[in-house]
Amino acid sequence: MKILVPLKRVPDPDTKIRIQSDGSGIDLDGVKFAVNPFDAIALEEALRIEEKLGEIEIVVVSIGGDECVEQLRVGLAMGADRAVLVKTSESSDSLAIAKILAAVYQREQPDFVLMGKQAIDDDSNQAGQMLAALLGVGQATFVSKLELIENNTKARCGRETDAGIETVTVKLPAILTTDLRLNEPRYVSLPGIMKAKKKPLEEIELASLGVAAVSRTKVLKLEAPPKRKAGVRVKTVDELVDKLKHDAKVI
Repeated sequence: MKILVPLKRVPDPDTKIRIQSDGSGIDLDGVKFAVNPFDAIALEEALRIEEKLGEIEIVVVSIGGDECVEQLRVGLAMGADRAVLVKTSESSDSLAIAKILAAVYQREQPDFVLMGKQAIDDDSNQAGQMLAALLGVGQATFVSKLELIENNTKARCGRETDAGIETVTVKLPAILTTDLRLNEPRYVSLPGIMKAKKKPLEEIELASLGVAAVSRTKVLKLEAPPKRKAGVRVKTVDELVDKLKHDAKVI
C-alpha cells in the first residue's frame, strides 16, 4: 500500500503576521515557517496506519522552491519514507495546486491521498475537493475519524459537520482531507532527524510533469482586520438589552 501526503510550507502558527505597507503581501522579515498543521495531522494518520498494518510506503510531496525542502525533511523525520519536491517559483492557487497534485498522483499511483482540509495561510479549503474531481475518484472531507475496512479496499470516515459527525464509506482510491480532531501529530525526534538525512528526497521541475498549472486567481491586496473597539460594562440586564437593541442593533 502507498499513501500520498501533500505538505505545504506555511508561516508558523505562533508567528505574528504583519502586512506590508503597500498591501502587496505579508512582511516575511523574522517570520518562521512550518508544515501546515492540518497536513501534519494527515501525515500522523498515515504513520499510525503504517504502524497498525505495516508494509506501507508513505510519500510526502510539496510544491514550491528550495525553501520547501525544510518542511519535507520534517515529514521524513516524522516517519515518511521518501519525499518529492515539485519545483516552481510561481505562486499557485487551489486549482493549480490540484492539477499539479493530480500529475503527481498519476506518477505515484497511491492507494489514497491523505491531506489537510485547508492551509492556514489562505484558508481556501478547495484543493482536496478539486483534486478528487480532476482524478474522478471519491472523496471524504473534514475527516475526524478514519478506519480502513474490507481488506483495506474502503475507508470508513467520520466527517465533521455543523450537525455533528457524519459517517461515510468511500471506496479506495480516494482523496481524504483531515480535520483537527483526527489526531495530535508526534514531535520530531533526534533519531528521526538523523534517519531523515538518509531518506530519498527527489526534486522534479514542474515542466517535467507536463501539466499546465496556471493560476486563475490573483491576490490584489491584503489588509489587516480592523481593531476591535473596547468593550463596555453594564450594570443591569435591562441596560444590556438596551445596548444590544439600539447600539449594536443585533436584536
